[in-house]
Amino acid sequence: MTGEVLHWLQALLGSDTPPEELASRYERLGTARAVAHEVLQERIAQLLSDPLKVTVNGIATVDSSPNLTALERRLAQLDTATAPDDSPAAGPAAVSVIALRARAQR
Repeated sequence: MTGEVLHWLQALLGSDTPPEELASRYERLGTARAVAHEVLQERIAQLLSDPLKVTVNGIATVDSSPNLTALERRLAQLDTATAPDDSPAAGPAAVSVIALRARAQR
């Protein structure tokens, strides 16, 4: 994993994920986009494993649903983001045609 890929992942996911963990995921999955997708999916699963909203009447309310919405939005944006290790976009390819002709016999 290059430094550029690591910086992209940290910018997308935050700096709380250790670089060693990102590097091992990158080695296993092969692309920065796959690493980001897996980390975001794990964060969403972690939020969903606990109640999203807890209220203690008259004392406090803890609501994690905006965090879930933000992670889902980030996951959706990941499909349109350009990762540093993405292959170049397939644009119009230049086509060359070479015609081979037999020489006239003398």
